[in-house]
Amino acid sequence: MANLVNELVSGVVNGVLKEILKKTTGRITTKRKRRKAASATTNRTTRKATSTSRKPARKQVSKRRTAAGRSRQRRA
Repeated sequence: MANLVNELVSGVVNGVLKEILKKTTGRITTKRKRRKAASATTNRTTRKATSTSRKPARKQVSKRRTAAGRSRQRRA
């Protein structure tokens, strides 16, 4: 009787352990995480080496058509 209970418990425990191990072994990092890790190590050195001063943003200009441009558009 004790042997039967022992066999049943060990079978259940082995089954659960196999299932847990099966789930954990297949995990790999996602591409996104790998990309972040790679860029974090490479970009630190490259950014410091290439520190150029930025140009100021261009002033926004209205794109309104001139009178000649409007008449040209009407003809086309």
